[in-house]
Amino acid sequence: MDTNEYITFLESIKAEITQTRARAVGKVNSELICLYWRIGSELNSRKDWGASVIDTLSKDIRVAFPQIKGFSARNLRYMAKFARECNEEFLQTVSAKLSWSHTVKLMDKLKDDAQRHWYGKEAIENGWSLAVLDHQIDLKLYERQVLSGKVSNFTRTLPAPDSELAQQALKDPYIFDFITAKQGQKEHDIEEQMVANVTNLLLELGTGFAFMGRQYHLVVGKEDFYIDLLFYNTKLRCYVVIELKNDKFKPEFTGQLSFYVAAVDGELAGEHDNPTIGLLLCKEKNDVVAEYSLRDINAPIGVSEYKLGDVLPEEYLKYLPTPEDLQARI
Repeated sequence: MDTNEYITFLESIKAEITQTRARAVGKVNSELICLYWRIGSELNSRKDWGASVIDTLSKDIRVAFPQIKGFSARNLRYMAKFARECNEEFLQTVSAKLSWSHTVKLMDKLKDDAQRHWYGKEAIENGWSLAVLDHQIDLKLYERQVLSGKVSNFTRTLPAPDSELAQQALKDPYIFDFITAKQGQKEHDIEEQMVANVTNLLLELGTGFAFMGRQYHLVVGKEDFYIDLLFYNTKLRCYVVIELKNDKFKPEFTGQLSFYVAAVDGELAGEHDNPTIGLLLCKEKNDVVAEYSLRDINAPIGVSEYKLGDVLPEEYLKYLPTPEDLQARI
Protein backbone atom coordinates (compact mmCIF):
# COMPACT_ATOMS: atom_id res chain seq x y z
CA MET A 1 0.00 0.00 0.00
CA ASP A 2 1.34 3.40 -1.02
CA THR A 3 1.52 5.71 2.04
CA ASN A 4 0.72 8.90 0.13
CA GLU A 5 -2.20 7.24 -1.61
CA TYR A 6 -3.56 6.05 1.73
CA ILE A 7 -3.25 9.55 3.25
CA THR A 8 -5.22 10.98 0.33
CA PHE A 9 -7.84 8.25 0.78
CA LEU A 10 -8.05 8.93 4.54
CA GLU A 11 -8.51 12.67 4.01
CA SER A 12 -11.32 12.07 1.53
CA ILE A 13 -13.11 9.76 3.99
CA LYS A 14 -12.68 12.29 6.83
CA ALA A 15 -14.10 15.04 4.61
CA GLU A 16 -17.08 12.85 3.69
CA ILE A 17 -17.79 12.09 7.36
CA THR A 18 -17.57 15.78 8.28
CA GLN A 19 -19.90 16.83 5.47
CA THR A 20 -22.43 14.11 6.27
CA ARG A 21 -22.45 15.00 9.96
CA ALA A 22 -23.01 18.67 9.05
CA ARG A 23 -25.93 17.73 6.80
CA ALA A 24 -27.39 15.54 9.56
CA VAL A 25 -27.17 18.36 12.10
CA GLY A 26 -28.83 20.71 9.62
CA LYS A 27 -31.61 18.17 9.02
CA VAL A 28 -32.23 17.74 12.75
CA ASN A 29 -32.37 21.53 13.23
CA SER A 30 -34.80 21.91 10.33
CA GLU A 31 -37.11 19.22 11.72
CA LEU A 32 -37.00 20.82 15.19
CA ILE A 33 -37.90 24.28 13.86
CA CYS A 34 -40.81 22.79 11.89
CA LEU A 35 -41.96 20.98 15.05
CA TYR A 36 -41.93 24.27 16.95
CA TRP A 37 -44.08 25.90 14.25
CA ARG A 38 -46.60 23.01 14.32
CA ILE A 39 -46.81 23.13 18.12
CA GLY A 40 -47.34 26.89 17.92
CA SER A 41 -50.14 26.38 15.39
CA GLU A 42 -51.84 23.84 17.68
CA LEU A 43 -51.59 26.24 20.62
CA ASN A 44 -53.07 29.08 18.59
CA SER A 45 -56.02 26.93 17.56
CA ARG A 46 -56.79 26.32 21.26
CA LYS A 47 -56.63 29.88 22.55
CA ASP A 48 -60.07 29.44 24.10
CA TRP A 49 -58.49 27.06 26.61
CA GLY A 50 -56.87 30.02 28.31
CA ALA A 51 -53.26 31.12 28.89
CA SER A 52 -52.65 28.65 31.72
CA VAL A 53 -52.64 25.71 29.29
CA ILE A 54 -49.11 26.67 28.20
CA ASP A 55 -47.74 26.30 31.73
CA THR A 56 -49.52 22.97 32.15
CA LEU A 57 -48.29 21.70 28.78
CA SER A 58 -44.72 22.70 29.56
CA LYS A 59 -44.72 20.76 32.83
CA ASP A 60 -46.28 17.66 31.26
CA ILE A 61 -43.84 17.62 28.32
CA ARG A 62 -40.87 17.84 30.69
CA VAL A 63 -42.26 14.97 32.76
CA ALA A 64 -42.68 12.85 29.61
CA PHE A 65 -39.28 13.83 28.16
CA PRO A 66 -37.02 14.83 31.10
CA GLN A 67 -33.85 14.82 28.96
CA ILE A 68 -35.22 17.16 26.27
CA LYS A 69 -34.81 20.92 26.61
CA GLY A 70 -36.62 23.68 24.75
CA PHE A 71 -40.17 23.27 26.02
CA SER A 72 -40.30 25.84 28.80
CA ALA A 73 -43.46 27.92 29.07
CA ARG A 74 -41.53 30.89 27.69
CA ASN A 75 -40.39 28.92 24.66
CA LEU A 76 -43.88 27.56 24.03
CA ARG A 77 -45.16 31.15 23.95
CA TYR A 78 -42.48 31.93 21.36
CA MET A 79 -43.68 28.92 19.32
CA ALA A 80 -47.20 30.34 19.34
CA LYS A 81 -45.85 33.75 18.29
CA PHE A 82 -43.78 32.04 15.57
CA ALA A 83 -46.80 30.29 14.04
CA ARG A 84 -48.95 33.40 14.41
CA GLU A 85 -46.52 35.87 12.80
CA CYS A 86 -44.48 33.76 10.34
CA ASN A 87 -46.06 31.94 7.42
CA GLU A 88 -45.00 28.58 5.99
CA GLU A 89 -42.85 30.18 3.29
CA PHE A 90 -40.79 31.97 5.96
CA LEU A 91 -40.62 28.70 7.90
CA GLN A 92 -39.21 26.74 4.97
CA THR A 93 -36.95 29.34 3.34
CA VAL A 94 -35.58 31.13 6.42
CA SER A 95 -36.26 29.67 9.87
CA ALA A 96 -35.64 26.03 8.92
CA LYS A 97 -32.11 27.03 7.84
CA LEU A 98 -31.29 29.01 10.99
CA SER A 99 -31.07 28.22 14.68
CA TRP A 100 -34.14 28.75 16.85
CA SER A 101 -32.27 31.55 18.62
CA HIS A 102 -31.89 33.38 15.30
CA THR A 103 -35.63 33.12 14.64
CA VAL A 104 -36.46 34.39 18.12
CA LYS A 105 -34.09 37.33 17.59
CA LEU A 106 -35.78 38.18 14.27
CA MET A 107 -39.20 38.10 15.95
CA ASP A 108 -38.09 40.14 18.95
CA LYS A 109 -36.27 42.91 17.12
CA LEU A 110 -38.22 43.25 13.87
CA LYS A 111 -41.93 43.73 13.23
CA ASP A 112 -41.80 44.16 9.46
CA ASP A 113 -42.08 40.90 7.48
CA ALA A 114 -39.85 42.14 4.65
CA GLN A 115 -37.07 43.04 7.07
CA ARG A 116 -37.34 39.71 8.91
CA HIS A 117 -37.05 37.87 5.61
CA TRP A 118 -34.12 40.00 4.39
CA TYR A 119 -32.08 39.71 7.59
CA GLY A 120 -32.83 35.99 7.76
CA LYS A 121 -31.63 35.44 4.19
CA GLU A 122 -28.49 37.50 4.85
CA ALA A 123 -27.77 35.48 8.01
CA ILE A 124 -28.05 32.23 6.02
CA GLU A 125 -25.92 33.44 3.12
CA ASN A 126 -23.19 34.95 5.27
CA GLY A 127 -23.21 32.46 8.14
CA TRP A 128 -23.90 35.15 10.74
CA SER A 129 -23.70 34.14 14.37
CA LEU A 130 -26.49 35.32 16.66
CA ALA A 131 -24.26 38.17 17.91
CA VAL A 132 -23.51 39.34 14.37
CA LEU A 133 -27.20 39.22 13.38
CA ASP A 134 -28.05 41.28 16.47
CA HIS A 135 -25.32 43.79 15.62
CA GLN A 136 -26.40 44.17 11.99
CA ILE A 137 -30.00 44.82 13.01
CA ASP A 138 -28.89 47.38 15.61
CA LEU A 139 -26.83 49.27 13.04
CA LYS A 140 -29.75 49.30 10.60
CA LEU A 141 -28.09 47.38 7.80
CA TYR A 142 -31.40 46.99 5.95
CA GLU A 143 -31.95 50.74 5.86
CA ARG A 144 -28.36 51.40 4.76
CA GLN A 145 -28.18 48.68 2.11
CA VAL A 146 -31.75 48.40 0.80
CA LEU A 147 -33.57 51.66 1.50
CA SER A 148 -30.87 54.34 1.25
CA GLY A 149 -30.59 56.44 -1.91
CA LYS A 150 -27.18 55.17 -3.00
CA VAL A 151 -25.05 57.21 -5.42
CA SER A 152 -23.31 55.25 -8.19
CA ASN A 153 -23.09 54.95 -11.96
CA PHE A 154 -23.29 51.14 -11.95
CA THR A 155 -26.43 50.90 -14.10
CA ARG A 156 -24.68 52.84 -16.88
CA THR A 157 -21.18 51.33 -16.64
CA LEU A 158 -21.84 47.66 -15.82
CA PRO A 159 -23.89 45.07 -17.72
CA ALA A 160 -26.90 43.44 -16.12
CA PRO A 161 -27.05 41.59 -13.78
CA ASP A 162 -23.62 42.77 -12.52
CA SER A 163 -24.89 46.33 -12.15
CA GLU A 164 -27.77 45.19 -9.95
CA LEU A 165 -25.51 43.02 -7.78
CA ALA A 166 -23.01 45.85 -7.33
CA GLN A 167 -25.78 48.29 -6.40
CA GLN A 168 -27.21 45.82 -3.89
CA ALA A 169 -23.78 45.41 -2.28
CA LEU A 170 -23.34 49.18 -1.81
CA LYS A 171 -24.21 50.75 1.56
CA ASP A 172 -24.67 54.33 2.67
CA PRO A 173 -23.32 55.11 5.15
CA TYR A 174 -20.67 52.55 6.01
CA ILE A 175 -20.28 52.30 9.77
CA PHE A 176 -16.81 51.57 11.14
CA ASP A 177 -17.82 51.39 14.78
CA PHE A 178 -14.52 49.78 15.72
CA ILE A 179 -12.62 53.03 14.96
CA THR A 180 -12.90 56.15 17.12
CA ALA A 181 -12.54 59.73 15.88
CA LYS A 182 -9.29 60.04 17.84
CA GLN A 183 -7.91 56.97 16.05
CA GLY A 184 -9.18 58.29 12.71
CA GLN A 185 -7.91 61.87 12.62
CA LYS A 186 -6.07 61.18 9.36
CA GLU A 187 -6.82 58.91 6.41
CA HIS A 188 -3.60 57.02 7.13
CA ASP A 189 -4.77 56.35 10.72
CA ILE A 190 -8.20 55.12 9.58
CA GLU A 191 -6.58 52.74 7.09
CA GLU A 192 -4.31 51.37 9.84
CA GLN A 193 -7.26 50.73 12.12
CA MET A 194 -9.19 49.05 9.32
CA VAL A 195 -6.35 46.65 8.63
CA ALA A 196 -5.83 46.05 12.37
CA ASN A 197 -9.54 45.15 12.61
CA VAL A 198 -9.83 43.43 9.25
CA THR A 199 -12.41 40.89 10.49
CA ASN A 200 -14.80 43.67 11.47
CA LEU A 201 -13.98 45.59 8.30
CA LEU A 202 -14.92 42.63 6.09
CA LEU A 203 -18.12 42.14 8.07
CA GLU A 204 -19.15 45.73 7.38
CA LEU A 205 -18.18 45.63 3.69
CA GLY A 206 -20.39 42.59 3.18
CA THR A 207 -20.55 39.32 1.28
CA GLY A 208 -17.57 37.98 -0.64
CA PHE A 209 -14.90 40.57 0.15
CA ALA A 210 -11.31 39.31 0.40
CA PHE A 211 -8.59 41.73 1.54
CA MET A 212 -5.74 42.13 -0.96
CA GLY A 213 -3.71 44.92 0.59
CA ARG A 214 -3.37 48.43 1.97
CA GLN A 215 -1.45 51.10 0.03
CA TYR A 216 -1.34 48.52 -2.75
CA HIS A 217 1.58 49.29 -5.05
CA LEU A 218 0.98 49.59 -8.78
CA VAL A 219 3.53 50.57 -11.42
CA VAL A 220 1.93 52.30 -14.43
CA GLY A 221 4.15 53.74 -17.17
CA LYS A 222 7.18 53.36 -14.88
CA GLU A 223 5.48 55.54 -12.24
CA ASP A 224 4.50 54.38 -8.76
CA PHE A 225 0.93 54.58 -7.48
CA TYR A 226 -0.59 53.41 -4.20
CA ILE A 227 -4.20 52.35 -3.75
CA ASP A 228 -5.65 52.98 -0.27
CA LEU A 229 -7.35 49.58 0.05
CA LEU A 230 -7.71 46.81 -2.52
CA PHE A 231 -10.17 43.91 -2.26
CA TYR A 232 -11.45 41.11 -4.44
CA ASN A 233 -15.13 40.25 -4.29
CA THR A 234 -15.79 36.58 -5.01
CA LYS A 235 -19.53 37.14 -5.45
CA LEU A 236 -19.09 39.95 -7.99
CA ARG A 237 -15.94 38.28 -9.41
CA CYS A 238 -14.04 41.54 -9.62
CA TYR A 239 -11.47 43.71 -7.88
CA VAL A 240 -12.81 46.52 -5.67
CA VAL A 241 -10.69 49.65 -5.18
CA ILE A 242 -11.54 51.67 -2.08
CA GLU A 243 -10.36 55.24 -1.72
CA LEU A 244 -10.81 56.86 1.67
CA LYS A 245 -11.23 60.63 2.05
CA ASN A 246 -11.35 62.15 5.52
CA ASP A 247 -13.15 65.11 4.01
CA LYS A 248 -16.38 66.17 2.32
CA PHE A 249 -16.84 64.81 -1.20
CA LYS A 250 -15.16 66.82 -3.97
CA PRO A 251 -15.66 66.20 -7.71
CA GLU A 252 -11.92 65.76 -8.31
CA PHE A 253 -11.90 62.66 -6.09
CA THR A 254 -13.69 60.64 -8.78
CA GLY A 255 -10.99 61.34 -11.37
CA GLN A 256 -8.27 59.82 -9.21
CA LEU A 257 -10.39 56.78 -8.37
CA SER A 258 -11.31 56.32 -12.03
CA PHE A 259 -7.61 56.12 -12.88
CA TYR A 260 -7.00 53.49 -10.18
CA VAL A 261 -9.93 51.40 -11.44
CA ALA A 262 -8.56 51.51 -14.99
CA ALA A 263 -5.06 50.66 -13.75
CA VAL A 264 -6.26 47.61 -11.82
CA ASP A 265 -8.22 46.47 -14.87
CA GLY A 266 -5.11 46.79 -16.99
CA GLU A 267 -2.44 45.53 -14.62
CA LEU A 268 -4.14 43.01 -12.30
CA ALA A 269 -7.48 41.78 -13.61
CA GLY A 270 -7.55 38.56 -15.63
CA GLU A 271 -9.64 37.69 -18.65
CA HIS A 272 -12.27 35.98 -16.51
CA ASP A 273 -12.62 38.86 -14.03
CA ASN A 274 -15.50 41.30 -14.29
CA PRO A 275 -14.71 45.05 -14.58
CA THR A 276 -13.10 46.53 -11.48
CA ILE A 277 -15.36 48.61 -9.25
CA GLY A 278 -14.35 51.75 -7.36
CA LEU A 279 -15.80 52.77 -3.99
CA LEU A 280 -15.17 56.28 -2.71
CA LEU A 281 -15.73 56.69 1.04
CA CYS A 282 -16.04 60.27 2.25
CA LYS A 283 -16.72 61.86 5.60
CA GLU A 284 -19.80 63.49 4.08
CA LYS A 285 -21.26 64.12 0.64
CA ASN A 286 -23.80 66.14 -1.26
CA ASP A 287 -25.73 63.58 -3.32
CA VAL A 288 -26.47 66.00 -6.17
CA VAL A 289 -22.81 67.00 -6.51
CA ALA A 290 -21.74 63.34 -6.39
CA GLU A 291 -24.27 62.32 -9.04
CA TYR A 292 -23.15 65.08 -11.43
CA SER A 293 -19.51 64.11 -10.83
CA LEU A 294 -20.21 60.52 -11.91
CA ARG A 295 -22.27 61.44 -14.97
CA ASP A 296 -19.34 61.44 -17.43
CA ILE A 297 -17.17 58.90 -15.58
CA ASN A 298 -16.96 55.62 -17.50
CA ALA A 299 -15.43 53.58 -14.67
CA PRO A 300 -18.01 51.92 -12.36
CA ILE A 301 -17.87 53.95 -9.12
CA GLY A 302 -20.02 54.25 -6.02
CA VAL A 303 -19.84 57.12 -3.52
CA SER A 304 -20.81 56.64 0.12
CA GLU A 305 -20.29 58.31 3.46
CA TYR A 306 -18.61 56.58 6.38
CA LYS A 307 -19.14 57.06 10.10
CA LEU A 308 -16.69 56.29 12.91
CA GLY A 309 -17.66 54.75 16.23
CA ASP A 310 -17.94 57.79 18.48
CA VAL A 311 -19.29 60.20 15.88
CA LEU A 312 -22.28 58.13 14.79
CA PRO A 313 -25.72 59.68 14.41
CA GLU A 314 -27.63 59.60 17.68
CA GLU A 315 -29.93 56.77 16.57
CA TYR A 316 -26.91 54.43 16.31
CA LEU A 317 -25.06 55.36 19.51
CA LYS A 318 -27.04 53.17 21.91
CA TYR A 319 -26.17 50.12 19.81
CA LEU A 320 -22.39 50.45 20.01
CA PRO A 321 -20.77 47.17 21.11
CA THR A 322 -18.41 46.94 24.02
CA PRO A 323 -14.76 45.96 23.50
CA GLU A 324 -15.74 42.48 24.74
CA ASP A 325 -18.43 42.24 22.05
CA LEU A 326 -15.93 43.15 19.34
CA GLN A 327 -13.44 40.58 20.60
CA ALA A 328 -16.16 37.90 20.60
CA ARG A 329 -16.72 38.45 16.86
CA ILE A 330 -13.08 37.86 15.90
